[in-house]
Amino acid sequence: MRVLQLTGSSAGGVGRHAREVAALLAAAGPVVLAGPADVVTGAEATPGGTEQVRAVVVDIADRPRPQDVGAVRRLRRLAAGADVVHAHGLRAGALAALAVHSLGRRRPRLVVTVHNLPVGGARVRALAAVLETLVARGADAVLGVSGDLVERMRARGARDVERALVPAPERPARSTPAAQVRAALGLADGERLVLTVARLAPQKGLDLLAETAGLLAGAAGAAGASPTGRHAEGAADDGVRPAGWRWVVVGDGPLRETLARRARTEDLPVLLTGRRDDVPDLLAAADAVVSTATWEGQPIAVQEALRAGAALVATDVGGTREVTGDAAVLVPGGNAPALAAAIRMVLTDDERREALRAAALRRAAELPGPADVLAQLREVYGRLGA
Repeated sequence: MRVLQLTGSSAGGVGRHAREVAALLAAAGPVVLAGPADVVTGAEATPGGTEQVRAVVVDIADRPRPQDVGAVRRLRRLAAGADVVHAHGLRAGALAALAVHSLGRRRPRLVVTVHNLPVGGARVRALAAVLETLVARGADAVLGVSGDLVERMRARGARDVERALVPAPERPARSTPAAQVRAALGLADGERLVLTVARLAPQKGLDLLAETAGLLAGAAGAAGASPTGRHAEGAADDGVRPAGWRWVVVGDGPLRETLARRARTEDLPVLLTGRRDDVPDLLAAADAVVSTATWEGQPIAVQEALRAGAALVATDVGGTREVTGDAAVLVPGGNAPALAAAIRMVLTDDERREALRAAALRRAAELPGPADVLAQLREVYGRLGA
């Protein structure tokens, strides 16, 4: 089977997922991976891919532009030699639909994975609706990374639609003791570590993070600790409020400076570290791992937190609950008081925190892995006659 994998985005996990799928499929036949240069560069060296993965740069922007005509022509030439074209994202899916259907009756089958809920102003949402309809009606099968996207694409006219499987990639096992990790972050003895791992972009709810940190800091101050909660000594006398704590945010993105500025202005106990290679160590050392997202599909950071046996608190948005099951404290999206209360509970209730850790490990063992992804894709491609 000859497969063309196409992605129009390198942001977040979309490009990474396309590379991983290409490597999985390469064991059964040649794969062409097409997309932005930073996605396809080095694709041949992807584990499992070797020389079976051929990388081709096709520049697909996140907004319509005149160059799209050239992109469709190039995709048409690539698709002509494929049995299956599998596009990731609405823009890539829409251009792939135009290219594939121009080939006539002998065209390859088209599968599109929808990775994100469209967000933005009225014009952005209107354009997304057009792309969604084109993809829903032009693809032979649609995969959505969360249940709400599956229903959304079905409502747009998709005939064959199901939930995609997007497991977190494997990382090296933890290697640094928790006490050493915490000390390197500047935490004092007994100070609690709240951790968020995320791309610092609008979808990740960074305003909610800052607002929640302010509420927690105010509670600590009301209990007689430092107004910001930094290095407060001893437990609060009512046993409800956390004593000293620090919220460490790992990741980079367009909103990093905005969050950093707010943390400085409001004197929040929030430390931005940028990207780091020791995420498993950080997850294992944290007292609470928090996701403040406004929407998620199958969040990689949440999956990694479960794998690390972390006590997890997350906003109940998109497909997050589908990933966590009962192994997290879930709160309504955008609700800072509810999120602050949940974090406070995890930081102060040792029994509940340990129960969450155990539940996380059990849930992680149930999550799909690469073999499940490969089995799903073979089944989807096969029923389309590819």
